[in-house]
Amino acid sequence: MSLYAQRGVSAQKEEVHAAIQNLDQGLYPNAFCKLYTDFLTGDSNYINIMHADGAGTKSILAYIYWKETGDTSVWAGIAQDAIAMNLDDLLCVGIYDQILFSSTIDRNKAVITGDVLSVIINGTQNFFNTLKTFGVTIDFLGGETADVGDVVRTIAVNGTMTARWPKSKLITNDLIAPGQVIVGFSSYGQASYETAYNSGLGSNGLTSARHDVLAKEYAKKYPETFEPTLLDKVVYIGKNKVTDKINIPNFGEIEVGKLLLSPTRTYAPLVKQILSTHFDAVKGMIHCSGGGQTKCMKYLPGPMRLVKDNFLPVPPIFSLIQENSGANAREMYQVFNMGHRLEIFTDATAAIDLIEIAKGLGIEAQIIGRVETCETKELVLKGDFGTEIFNY
Repeated sequence: MSLYAQRGVSAQKEEVHAAIQNLDQGLYPNAFCKLYTDFLTGDSNYINIMHADGAGTKSILAYIYWKETGDTSVWAGIAQDAIAMNLDDLLCVGIYDQILFSSTIDRNKAVITGDVLSVIINGTQNFFNTLKTFGVTIDFLGGETADVGDVVRTIAVNGTMTARWPKSKLITNDLIAPGQVIVGFSSYGQASYETAYNSGLGSNGLTSARHDVLAKEYAKKYPETFEPTLLDKVVYIGKNKVTDKINIPNFGEIEVGKLLLSPTRTYAPLVKQILSTHFDAVKGMIHCSGGGQTKCMKYLPGPMRLVKDNFLPVPPIFSLIQENSGANAREMYQVFNMGHRLEIFTDATAAIDLIEIAKGLGIEAQIIGRVETCETKELVLKGDFGTEIFNY
């Protein structure tokens, strides 16, 4: 059993998928998000969407860093995480503007102060203000902030996004087909709209990252940060403190805590440009979130083989996690994005233009793979780690 599973979480969310398998899949079953005809106005040319996501257990990392350093600013990053994990899912069905957002914050008032709430709520609005300068409009409708210490040990930061969008401007993944290439867009570095280096970690696999990297002393100091029934051998098994520093080429020394807490990069400014100028070239789009580099297989319209054999360089944060945990490549690529969190399926000629658009925003991108004919659904990952094959 993987360390991830021993900690009570699942990268593939098997039990969740089993629970929802009998639900209606919406108008476009292969789309990254569930979409329905616009029943609010009755216009059959539009769809409605309501989508929920959040920062996950990354908020526990923010809690530890805040307690250790007194720095409340990291909570603004948690606000961004909850937004980006929602927004970037919507991007993958073609929606990048005129969005409504409602937040849901559940806290244990005994350990999470009002100052923390203030940073999260104001950080939400500040992030929306930044996105608006890139033509991405999201209105903040407030939400629910509840003191539920009997339920939540620290804090959970989540949100819901709603939009109305024309069917003619949707990306449904129905056009993914053999002969296409896959362009990967880096999750790390510093995009032109970011204020600091982004480790690329995002908001998936943080239970594993936290326990694999941070030292056992945090289990003793902050027992409220983990499930008390977990075996000691899987709780904070790393060698690092949040204030340890690691040298990042071209960016200097950065604290481990800040690397783990890098706010999830949103690709909204990039996707808006791409869909505004190259909509017809985009045949499919995947947000490599839960499930990492295997996420793409859930949304294929039929039997085909995806081969990813030209990955972007693995950023230091993932090497640090793997060195601490001893996890093999198969588990790492199933849990983490490993360097790119957005994939676009397109033709080889259009790929050149998409890569140039990304370059203009300071985002590294390249063709990382291709789609081949196959009688079944198959994923092949190749790299310095060898070859890993997944059959579906």
